[in-house]
Amino acid sequence: GEFQTGYQEIEGINLGYLQVNGTQMFALAQVLSDLFKDIPRTTISKKMETLKIKSRRCDLRELRTLKAIRSVPTRAVKCSLISKADLEALCSSCKGLGPGRRKRKRR
Repeated sequence: GEFQTGYQEIEGINLGYLQVNGTQMFALAQVLSDLFKDIPRTTISKKMETLKIKSRRCDLRELRTLKAIRSVPTRAVKCSLISKADLEALCSSCKGLGPGRRKRKRR
């Protein structure tokens, strides 16, 4: 069977996803390169540890599908998937980390 795929706009960025067992799964590589491009990978890894977010390695069929919707470069040999809920947790945790997005407290 084929996966359901689609695009979801998160933080104003269109990300491709696979629907796996009813859960939207996003390619971690695309999330890192498009959504968190201003945030160091090490920061993201630490956040994922803190939030206990597990990405999972996708299998060949999933990888092929992600390449078809251009979420993963065609030369990619592996890819990790992260669920929508985890991605949202990561997003809110990384808010204000990118340059020029720091929140100033106003009295």
